Amino acid sequence: MANKEGEISYPLFETRRATSGWLIIYRFFSFSLFLGIFSIFLYRFSYLLNIVVIHGGKEEEEDNEDGKSWVIFSVGLLGAELFFGLYWVFTQALRWKPVFRQTFKHRLSQRYEQSLPRVDVFVCTADPEKEPTMMVMNTVLSVMAYDYPTEKLSVYLSDDAASEITFYALLEASSFAKHWLPFCKRFNVEPRSPLAYFNTLSFPTSSEDSVWTKELAHIKKLYEDMEKRIEDAAKSGQVPRYVRLKHKGFSQWDSFSSRRDHDTILQILLHRKDAQNSKDVEECVMPTLVYLAREKRPQYPHHFKAGAMNSLIRVSSKISNGKIIMNVDCDMYSNNSKSVRDALCFFMDEEKGHEIAFVQYPQNFVGVTKNDLYGSHMEVFSELEAHGFDGCGGPLYIGTGCFHRRDVLCGRKFSDQHNAIINDCNNDNDDLLTMESLQKQEQESKPLASCTYEEQNPLWGSQMGLLYGCAVEDVITGLSMQCKGWKSMYYNPERKAFLGAPLMTLGQALVQQKRWAEGEFQILVSKYSPPWHAYGKLSVGLQLAYCNYCFWAPISLPTVYYCIVPSLCLLKGIPLFPKISSPWFIPFAYVIVAETSCSLLEFLRCGSTVQGWWNEQRMWLYKRTSSYFFAFMESILKLLGFPLASGFAITAKVSEQEASERYEKEIMEFGASSPMFTHLATIAMLNLFCFLGVSMEALISEGGLIRVLEKMALQIILCVVLVLINVPMYEGLFFRKDKGRLPTSVAIKSTVFALSACGLFKALL
Repeated sequence: MANKEGEISYPLFETRRATSGWLIIYRFFSFSLFLGIFSIFLYRFSYLLNIVVIHGGKEEEEDNEDGKSWVIFSVGLLGAELFFGLYWVFTQALRWKPVFRQTFKHRLSQRYEQSLPRVDVFVCTADPEKEPTMMVMNTVLSVMAYDYPTEKLSVYLSDDAASEITFYALLEASSFAKHWLPFCKRFNVEPRSPLAYFNTLSFPTSSEDSVWTKELAHIKKLYEDMEKRIEDAAKSGQVPRYVRLKHKGFSQWDSFSSRRDHDTILQILLHRKDAQNSKDVEECVMPTLVYLAREKRPQYPHHFKAGAMNSLIRVSSKISNGKIIMNVDCDMYSNNSKSVRDALCFFMDEEKGHEIAFVQYPQNFVGVTKNDLYGSHMEVFSELEAHGFDGCGGPLYIGTGCFHRRDVLCGRKFSDQHNAIINDCNNDNDDLLTMESLQKQEQESKPLASCTYEEQNPLWGSQMGLLYGCAVEDVITGLSMQCKGWKSMYYNPERKAFLGAPLMTLGQALVQQKRWAEGEFQILVSKYSPPWHAYGKLSVGLQLAYCNYCFWAPISLPTVYYCIVPSLCLLKGIPLFPKISSPWFIPFAYVIVAETSCSLLEFLRCGSTVQGWWNEQRMWLYKRTSSYFFAFMESILKLLGFPLASGFAITAKVSEQEASERYEKEIMEFGASSPMFTHLATIAMLNLFCFLGVSMEALISEGGLIRVLEKMALQIILCVVLVLINVPMYEGLFFRKDKGRLPTSVAIKSTVFALSACGLFKALL
């Protein structure tokens, strides 16, 4: 396109599609897999038709009589396989046409360096016990140190625990930032989380590095002193008395009752209008820094993270009013100081920027074991599926590491007439507060975070801000924006933008997945449901891509069926799959081998290992048979009017030293008893008993082994795979002695349940 002077204006970003050769190969493979799946359906239908209609010779009649007895199991398998086939179609939308983005930050600087928009960064924390205070401070410091004009950068910390210790820590961090920010700029530090940076260093000894070494030693000493003061306060549960007397902000806790019952606590710690306190050691203006604990009362719903975000949106509009809002979880520190500029390349692109509501970065983790024991890294999603989402019309909003247009979050309707950021950034008022004092500004902003504000302004949570009523408020908010015509972009730079702490126990992983699955199912039955309510508003590909996640909970039912019924039928000698000698064996074998090979190649291509792939298969099974299954059952009960007492589950970011050591050794951590563990253990024991039972029968009967293999090879393979996947479960039940093992009560209950199921099945059929 051309600029005002008629010169060529190159775009600020470009889009590259996957190579055509790779796509052709994959689409051919996908088509062959579709034929295999269709052949399996054809076999099931023909088998059932044969039982009902066709009667041949005596041997066939006997087979048909047997088939009539067990037709219910085949009908169940047909239903499960139809569901699996439908879900496979959903997954193809994420692989059919992936796109990859590249930004041009130098072009952004050339055109808009003097008129860059204000950016407000939101960091959310909710529990200082599960989310360590120093971890939160490292995240705050990392985003304060962005490579961006500091006078246009504001950082807000939302503390839903209203912790006096967290406020004290932020006060300490603001003082440390006066040294840390100049150090980062002077030496071009990456990453800009102090702890992460110190952990990556090897200290030089040569004289040429003496200046950097001395400054590094000084800044590290300042950090360690700050860390000690914060940790001492956290251990004692009290802020030092001299600090309380020194800073007026602590007086806001004088009327504090509890986490669920307190006034709005708001404090502007740093602001460019406070000339005495807002400059670093080099006399440069620092970013605005604000602490917010929104008002909470027991009689008012607080809507968890969505409520916190909406309070931040309103309060920040009064203080800094950045046209771009970025939110990040407190455990996801910035790993790339240029992420803001990358995001602006999308928003400020002259040709396509006006269409974009948000830019989503991947959620990456540091400290994940080599083989990713709990599948925390989500490599296939970050490196493949999210790019496929982008190719279908835009990625989903995942709740962290995302840059938004403020006006879109505040309800602005889609328009293709102009780019508001480009048109308005030159009018960005640098003297927003004029003659108002900061104290007056704080008082005027507090009502915006009150419990009653949204009663008087009911559009919040329904048409403005993040949407309420869903466990995954981020996903449904992004979906609603896309349904209104807005687009989103996925950007996955070579240097990861954000890095977080991985989950270190199986229980944490399953609880998190349960919340996600429940939330996705809520979207499925909401007015934004991708299969039907979004029809005509989203592309077909984007609808299918969303369905891939919205059907997490329902897909648990066929998975549980496949994990239980074929193994029980194996114990009874009931064949549910074609014999090896049958031509119908070929499509089953092809689909199994082809899909397994494709999955393994995807993992290897995304940088994982074979063992990592195997661990992911285990987590795939555990999530579907526990997290998703429980999410589905609880969701159905809620829809029927029997809600269970459940709330937003905050995933702990800390673990005991012994648990951390076991995680590093890739030993699965169970620990506490839970219904999900009992469910998983029961299925594992049932498959073990079925495998042992059929093995004993094959060994003691004449010609039994060959006969059983010929008749039920696929069932045996399925049962064996399930047993092998559950090896860590058996170890946790019976062989381990450490604290991470499964409780004895779970071992007893699962064994009794599994034996009872096997005994009843054999007795009744």
